[in-house]
Amino acid sequence: MQEQGLKSKVSGLEKHGIMQVSQALWNLSPAELVEEGLRAKEGVLSETGAFMCDTGSFTGRSPKDRFIVKDAKTENSVWWGDVNIPISEAYFDGLEKKMIAFLADKKVYVKDAYAGADPSYRLDLRVINTHAWQNLFCHNMFLRPDRSELENFDPNFTIICAPEFKADPKVDGTRQENFAIINFSKRMILIGGTAYAGEMKKGIFSVLNYMLPHERNTLSMHCSANIGEKGDTAIFFGLSGTGKTTLSADPHRGLIGDDEHGWTDKGVFNFEGGCYAKAIDLSAEKEPEIYNAIRFGAILENTRFFEGTRTVDYSNISVTENTRTAYPIHFIDNAVEPSVGGIPKNLFFLTCDAYGVLPPVSKLNKSQAMFHFISGYTAKVAGTEAGITEPVAAFSACFGSPFLPLHPTKYAEMLGQKMQENQVDVWLINTGWSGGPYGIGKRMNLPYTRAMIHAALSGELAKTGFTEHEIFGVGVPISCPNVPDELLNPRNTWADKAAYDEKANVLASAFLKNIEKFKDYATEEIMKGAPKVAAKI
Repeated sequence: MQEQGLKSKVSGLEKHGIMQVSQALWNLSPAELVEEGLRAKEGVLSETGAFMCDTGSFTGRSPKDRFIVKDAKTENSVWWGDVNIPISEAYFDGLEKKMIAFLADKKVYVKDAYAGADPSYRLDLRVINTHAWQNLFCHNMFLRPDRSELENFDPNFTIICAPEFKADPKVDGTRQENFAIINFSKRMILIGGTAYAGEMKKGIFSVLNYMLPHERNTLSMHCSANIGEKGDTAIFFGLSGTGKTTLSADPHRGLIGDDEHGWTDKGVFNFEGGCYAKAIDLSAEKEPEIYNAIRFGAILENTRFFEGTRTVDYSNISVTENTRTAYPIHFIDNAVEPSVGGIPKNLFFLTCDAYGVLPPVSKLNKSQAMFHFISGYTAKVAGTEAGITEPVAAFSACFGSPFLPLHPTKYAEMLGQKMQENQVDVWLINTGWSGGPYGIGKRMNLPYTRAMIHAALSGELAKTGFTEHEIFGVGVPISCPNVPDELLNPRNTWADKAAYDEKANVLASAFLKNIEKFKDYATEEIMKGAPKVAAKI
């Protein structure tokens, strides 16, 4: 057993090839890690006790610098391309040796943890960090073994993260000095040149996105999940800005998790032990659960104080718009423990449609669900990125394309199978615009969106009559409790019906163009869910 705070030159790290460090501190408590971080001047405390730090030049993931080792195990199974960039075994081995040599005179923090709240699918992890706050991040975000489990802890995946270590692209096969490399055969992740902690979290998510569907016939999902008082589980898929975190954080339902889950034959389980939430414009009024979770033990990334205080100014984006907070899931009052639920009864695909075309709520059949899942649609609006002056369609396969080592159709087909086996209702929820596109129409009121979701969860919405959308073919409810009938059919909310038809065809065209890249792999059943009317512009 490695004792907490053990100081040694080898300290049990020999199995990872690390024979020399100046000091190794094992499984420190949050308080000890905060003390270490303050002593090293890695950050400061906010007035609520949260540890506030900066992530340096990288304030988000760097997808073009994330690699997977291409070897006999992965050559014919990984979906190679812009998402999964190959790197050779030789380059990985060379970087591993250089990183281990780099650690020889460094203090390291070692955290034993695991991913997967269902014991049958648990992945034991060992994380080796050179920064105390990043080790605290792993304590918060991964699941925490009991003290008794640490006595004979044997990890089956290891992360070595040293932000100060930089690669030499000419020698090491990387694109830049920063890198995140997954090696499935060695069961290791190497991260260097970047202090953005999300690379560790999403690295393990990518690992599970490979292992669970490929080796365990279990669907892995980029989604949030909650559970009702009667034990009914619901899943929420959605890209950034669609309301995934907000809508799943329901005071009347228990939170299973906010980001990563697996779906087995028995139910749903959270991969993580914490939440990594955006902090931009956070307030106690809008998101009280997250706001109140930012206390001692939590981490704040790239935020700033109001001048002369230790009060966080959540509107301050002088460092980045991607300000973040990381905290253990039990910091949320209605979090369920363990983080598991039964077979989902309802799935929600959330989209922020800035074209104002999609219904605020619609019911999808199996083919449509598979098609919309592999599409992963939302829209970017003016001001979100440089050069965007009007709505632009954005697609991310399975609502998480950057983290999918396998081809997206694999996940879509598994979803369709789950739907069929369990008679699950799938709903497309548009949290975007109605009555016209962005700049003309109005964004859907949150109380109406919540009412639609509650009606779906209660079963009331499934009982109403449906009409078929003329272009997308989805089922549009005739009525919904506590929602004005005139809002349900989006065409009716537009003053200019011809303008609606034209804009709907523009969006349909974008969907059809996006699905082209999957046509060689997509089944006929998936393609049946495409819009029924091609654009004629």
